[in-house]
Amino acid sequence: MQDPTDVREDVSVEDHQEEFGAGSDGPGGNPVSPAEGVEIPDAAVGGTPTSADGAADAADGVATDPELNRLRTDLEERTEDLKRLSAEYANYRRRVERDREATVNGAKAQVAGELLTVLDDVERARQHGDLTGAFKVVADRLTETLNRSGLAGFGEVGDAFDPSVHEAVASATSAEVDGPTVTTVMRRGYRFGEKVLRPAMVEVTDHDPDAVPADSGTGGSGSA
Repeated sequence: MQDPTDVREDVSVEDHQEEFGAGSDGPGGNPVSPAEGVEIPDAAVGGTPTSADGAADAADGVATDPELNRLRTDLEERTEDLKRLSAEYANYRRRVERDREATVNGAKAQVAGELLTVLDDVERARQHGDLTGAFKVVADRLTETLNRSGLAGFGEVGDAFDPSVHEAVASATSAEVDGPTVTTVMRRGYRFGEKVLRPAMVEVTDHDPDAVPADSGTGGSGSA
C-alpha cells in the first residue's frame, strides 16, 4: 500500500511545475508562456531586431548590393565620357573659328597686296598735287576701305632703322643723328595685321661725329 506522504509530495512537485513552468526559460526547463496582457519584445522570443542597429545593417546590405554598385560605376563612367566629349567639342569649335578667321584674313591680305601698286600711284599723285576732284574722292575711299580691313602703311622720315620692316637702298653718315635713322622714304611699306606685306624702301643715315654737314661748304669770293 502506497504511503500517503509520497503522494502528497508528487502532487506538490507537479503543482509547482505548472505554476512556475519547466522549460529552458523557466525554472523547470519548459518554455515560459506570457501572462495575459503582457507583451514580450521580439528579441526575447527569437524575432527580428527592430533597433537602430538593425536598420543600419539593412541599409548596409542595400548599399553593398552588387547590381547597385555596377549601376553607380556605369553612371560615373558615362558622366566622365560626357565631360570629355564636351571639352573636345569646345576645343573643336575654337579651332574651327581660328581657322576660319585665318582664312578670311589671308584672303583680305592677298587682295590688299595686289592693290599696293595702286596705292603707290595715289601717293605719288598726292605728293605732286595731282590728287584732286573725283580722283581724290575715289582714292580716299579706297584707302579708307583698305585701312578698315586691316591694312596699315609705315615708313616715315625720322624713324629708327629696323631691318625687319625697312629695306635700305642708300646710306649716309651725319653727326646730327644718334644712330641709324630713316632720312628718306622712297616707297612706303605696308602691313596687314601682324604680317608685313612689303618693307619700306628707305635711305639710312648713321651717326658719325666727324661727318661734315651736307649743306656746309667752302668757297672763296672772287675779287673784282
